[in-house]
Amino acid sequence: MRALDRGLALLAAFTPEQPRRSLTELAAAAGLDKGTARRLLHTLLQAGFLRLEDGRYALATRILALAAAVETGGRLRAAAAGQLRALAAECRATAFIWVAEEGRALCLDRALVELPDVEALWFAVGAHATLNGGAGPRVLLAWLDPAAQRQALALPLTRRTPAGETDPPALLRAAAAIRARGHELVQDDFVIGLGGLGVPILGRDGALLGALSIATLSSAFAPDATGQPPQLAALRRAAGAIAAAL
Repeated sequence: MRALDRGLALLAAFTPEQPRRSLTELAAAAGLDKGTARRLLHTLLQAGFLRLEDGRYALATRILALAAAVETGGRLRAAAAGQLRALAAECRATAFIWVAEEGRALCLDRALVELPDVEALWFAVGAHATLNGGAGPRVLLAWLDPAAQRQALALPLTRRTPAGETDPPALLRAAAAIRARGHELVQDDFVIGLGGLGVPILGRDGALLGALSIATLSSAFAPDATGQPPQLAALRRAAGAIAAAL
């Protein structure tokens, strides 16, 4: 059991921000001495869960086979796949689908659109975000019940830019406003210069199924003649189509 715990700690040390790590980094992240870490890493290499290139470790493709067996959000991801890519193409923005999981937002899928002259580390499929930042996560917060909102806001909240908000009372007021207008528009809170627009995916009974969002340059969200972001109608159509498919 102890060896299993340590091996899992080494695997959990890999993140989208740090997909390749040295022995020293992995040992420190898992709280192990280098000798123990090296032996465990060798076992993981032999089992096909890791690969070693130029002295740095990375997750191997066998991990993808495990990920494919995860059932969480599977029906939603399947229903959203075509809509997500069509939305990204129509809005010329990266599209995401999110679900709430243990007080955080889980990115189920994305359709990536590259922006010229913009270097951004787009949020990765399978990664978690706290519910205080980003259009999709903030939409989830707005549609959670009060107990789930309290659980989410009791977690350590990530502030990625100076525009980010981490004050729970302020976030609850914002959540009420998001729910009242039916969408969320954020600017500069994930990456300076980028904005996000999100809407909920709701079942026929009004239950929250997930959130759909897009992200692109902040200037793209300038209000149209109706005073709304020009992509809002497309987002709502896509969310409705996903809900209907479920």
